[in-house]
Amino acid sequence: MKRHLVLLLSLAINCAFAQLPTTKKMADFLEAKADLWQKSYEKRDTKTYEKILNGFSSIYESLPADVKEEYRGTNVSALYTMACIYSLNNSKKEAINYLSKTILAGKGYYDYRTLLTDPDLTNIRNELKFKSLMAEMKELGDYLYLLRKASSYNTQESQVLPKFTYQSKDIPELVTLNKTFKLDSIAGAGSEVSKILNLLHWIHNLIPHDGINDNPKIKNALSMINVCKNENRGLNCRGLAVVLNECYLSMGFKSRYVTCYPKDSLGIDSDVHVINEVFSTELKKWIWIDPTNNAYVMNEKGELLSIEEVRQRLIDNGSLILNPDANWNNKESKTKEDYLFWYMAKNLYRLQSPISSEFNYETSGEDKKMTFLELVPIGYINKTIGKKTDSETKIYQTNNPNTFWEE
Repeated sequence: MKRHLVLLLSLAINCAFAQLPTTKKMADFLEAKADLWQKSYEKRDTKTYEKILNGFSSIYESLPADVKEEYRGTNVSALYTMACIYSLNNSKKEAINYLSKTILAGKGYYDYRTLLTDPDLTNIRNELKFKSLMAEMKELGDYLYLLRKASSYNTQESQVLPKFTYQSKDIPELVTLNKTFKLDSIAGAGSEVSKILNLLHWIHNLIPHDGINDNPKIKNALSMINVCKNENRGLNCRGLAVVLNECYLSMGFKSRYVTCYPKDSLGIDSDVHVINEVFSTELKKWIWIDPTNNAYVMNEKGELLSIEEVRQRLIDNGSLILNPDANWNNKESKTKEDYLFWYMAKNLYRLQSPISSEFNYETSGEDKKMTFLELVPIGYINKTIGKKTDSETKIYQTNNPNTFWEE
């Protein structure tokens, strides 16, 4: 985490709240101390680092609650880095003390994998207190463990729920989308699966992933592709999945996007991932498609897998193969361990998809209603989004995978 300290400090300096008089002191402090703060970590200078940390903490504790929340990530990272410096200097008691403060500042949560693997913490890993902290953290941050602990589904559940629908490729907007970008040519003349994968690669290479900025207000493929081209910008994972979904619909594929959520019993993990699933009539099944990471998943025979199958194989420790050209923005290759066993294991606890897969579904409008169905394990209570309905959105929940994965 301390490797991202400079970035977090930069984001904090440029935080919108920093323009308010009550927080200008924090922005000025960070701007003046950021470089020295990072260098004191690199030099393992506990005295200088702790002095700056104390100055930061004094201002941080005086902030209004809403502003304080904006700086919480910086605070957690700063405390963790202090623990790392003490560990590197073999000051075990002080290191564990600051590690405890880190977990407390993170509202009980911290990056479990980092604690397991960060070489800066090598000197304290055999300490009983560290092992005790890790046992507590396992219940919050060992994502594969949590997924395997999840309650089962209930295939006997029967309730009246809306049925999934998929828009015809013949509607004017989808016809225009297909013709404008010559999607038939991009998909090629090969098999159905090759067409699906060719469209995946095209969107992945056409629009970069941008997980920081919001998507454009008009959220359909025609508009978003043009906005990204004209403004030289990208989309977040949801935007990419929406664009690719409409491209698939315009080709006549049954397709939808699926929002993959963590368990997050503490209600503080806002990170989710949105991918696509496309139904292949050749394979007679849904298949996993991820435009953010140019990714699809196979079994030991090289057969493409669905989201449902990948989730179950993670639970059962089954064989999984990630396509070798999976990557982020053509800059960072993805590995099976990082992408599936860690990141997606976290985000496959519950799954949500729109009832209607159609052009421009995500664009807000007067009196527009959106309906989603969410698949959750038995007994799971969603503590993070409160009520299931508001003026624009209705969310149904089911424990029955057959309902959620219906063809």
